[in-house]
Amino acid sequence: MNGIMLFNRVFWRGFLYFSAAWRQNGDSMETRVAMIGIIVEESESVSALNALLHDYGGYIIGRMGIPYREKGVNIISITLDAPQDIISALAGKIGRLRGVSSKAVYANV
Repeated sequence: MNGIMLFNRVFWRGFLYFSAAWRQNGDSMETRVAMIGIIVEESESVSALNALLHDYGGYIIGRMGIPYREKGVNIISITLDAPQDIISALAGKIGRLRGVSSKAVYANV
């Protein structure tokens, strides 16, 4: 891991911790309920995906994963309650992983 990647990882972990702590202390930020659908076609990206989901764990309500062995893909759905920018950032980072596709859908609440 090079220095820039390490800095980004430390920065985002600190930011996400601060954001989650802010939300837990009753100082509410406007949040949205969303689901991110993820399809993993390359198993080499699984560890990077799990690291991202761990980093954003404070916003994740639930997670469901289905291995579709006949087709060689894994299908994952993540449900979040988070500010719009956090949801967009996570969906974008997931979509940039090699062999991984993602799409976010939002509730009207």
